[in-house]
Amino acid sequence: MNHATLRVRNFAALPFDLAIATYLILLAVWDDRIPDTLATHFGGDGSRADGFTGRVAFAVISVGLLLVLRIGWRVLVRRTALWGAWATAGFAGTLLVLVLWDNLDAVDPARVTSPLTNLALAAAVAAVLALVGRGLTLLVPPGDPAGQPAETDGPRLTLGASEVAGWSRATASLPLFLIGVIALVIPVGLVQELWPDALLALPGLVIGVPCLALARIRVTVDRRGVTVRPSLFSWPRVRVPLDEVAGASVRDLDISTVHTDFGGWGYRVRGHRTGIMLHSGEALVVRRNSGREFAVTVPDAHTAAALLNTLAERHGKV
Repeated sequence: MNHATLRVRNFAALPFDLAIATYLILLAVWDDRIPDTLATHFGGDGSRADGFTGRVAFAVISVGLLLVLRIGWRVLVRRTALWGAWATAGFAGTLLVLVLWDNLDAVDPARVTSPLTNLALAAAVAAVLALVGRGLTLLVPPGDPAGQPAETDGPRLTLGASEVAGWSRATASLPLFLIGVIALVIPVGLVQELWPDALLALPGLVIGVPCLALARIRVTVDRRGVTVRPSLFSWPRVRVPLDEVAGASVRDLDISTVHTDFGGWGYRVRGHRTGIMLHSGEALVVRRNSGREFAVTVPDAHTAAALLNTLAERHGKV
C-alpha cells in the first residue's frame, strides 16, 4: 500500500475516531445526568425545544452520523483537503456533545434551550481543527511519481481530410452511487431530530452531492477536445481543449486498492496527475502540453484516444 496515501486516509479518519471516542466517554461520564428523553430540535433562536428523541436513539444516531462522515472522508479525501475532514469532525462532534450538555439534569425536555452561541463554539472548534488538519499535510509527501508515462506515439483513427467525427460514452460507478445515497439520506433523515437542521445536513451534502454527480458520467471526444461531465447535467464538467492536448493513450488502471495508480474512486489528485476514477479497467489518459496528465476510466478508451490524437494532430498540436 502506498505509504503517503495510507497516511492521508488515516489522518482523515482520526478526527472522527476522536469525536466518537469523546462522545462515548461523555455518555458514560454523564450517564446518571442524561434524561431518558432529550430535546434535540429547537426553534430558530434555540429558545424553545420542539423536537425530542430517546436517549438510546440519539446515541445511535449521533455515532452513526459520525461513522458515515468518517467513511466518506476516508474514501474520498486527498492531501490538500485533509483540513476539511478535521473541520467537519470538529463541527459535527461539538454540536452533538452540546446537545447532550444542554439536556443534562433536565426534568422537562420541553423547557430545554440551546443558545445560538453553541453554533459559534462549534465553528470555533472546527476552525482550530482545520488548522490541525492543515498542519498534518506537512507530514505527507505532496505526491508520487507519475508512474507509467503516457505513450508518446498513441493510437490514431483514420479520417479523411473533410471528415469530422465525435465519440461519446457513458459509464457509471456503483460504489460512488451508494456512498452518495448514504451520505445524503442519513443526514437529511435526521434533520427533524437534530439542531440546527441545515448545518447538520451540510457535511452529508458536501460528500453526497459530488458522489452522486460522479456516479454516472459521460465522456466526449470531439473538435473541442475531451469533456467529462455528469450524465444528467452539463455541469460541473472537466474539459481539456484540443490546443492543450500533447497526446492521448490508453492505460489499464486498478483503483480497487490504494497502493496503485490513482488509489480510489471519484475525483483524484496524485502528484501532477488528476483523474475521474469510476472503476478499474481501461482509461483514457490525456497528456497536456504542461506535462500534467488527466485520466478517466471509460469503456472503449482506445477509440477515444485514437480519435483525440487524430483531432489534435489535425489541430496542429501533435
